[in-house]
Amino acid sequence: MTNATMTKFGYPRTLLMQGRHWALLARPAQVTLGSLVLCSRSEANAYGALPADAFVEQGKMVAAAEDLLRRFVSFDRINYLMLMMVDPNVHFHIIPRYSTPRQFDGMDFPDSAWPGPPDLTRTTPLHDSVLAALKRLTDSSVA
Repeated sequence: MTNATMTKFGYPRTLLMQGRHWALLARPAQVTLGSLVLCSRSEANAYGALPADAFVEQGKMVAAAEDLLRRFVSFDRINYLMLMMVDPNVHFHIIPRYSTPRQFDGMDFPDSAWPGPPDLTRTTPLHDSVLAALKRLTDSSVA
């Protein structure tokens, strides 16, 4: 199942992995290098409306996302934001945080808001090379 929030965040182009209940996407507007979105695949607009087995799968997806980001960007901290004001379907923004800039493909990626809350207004478009590198580091599904 695909919902409007998944489409807004570039599904299926930005898809990194998916399970029965969740899809992990590269965030088209990168807050920091490696920013992701974990989207429920349901039409639910309330976290508590998800079925119980979605929470078990979510734990597996979060562990896979953290492993991916640890290998890709070597984050110092990680922020999970569940905002759902503009995009109402259940989803989390996963923002890797780092105290020193990261380099990738000849470009610098600072965490301009470190050590405060992430600044979602200062973003960089998702480069094809970043998306390709993230896809190379992921499995396509989580059981």
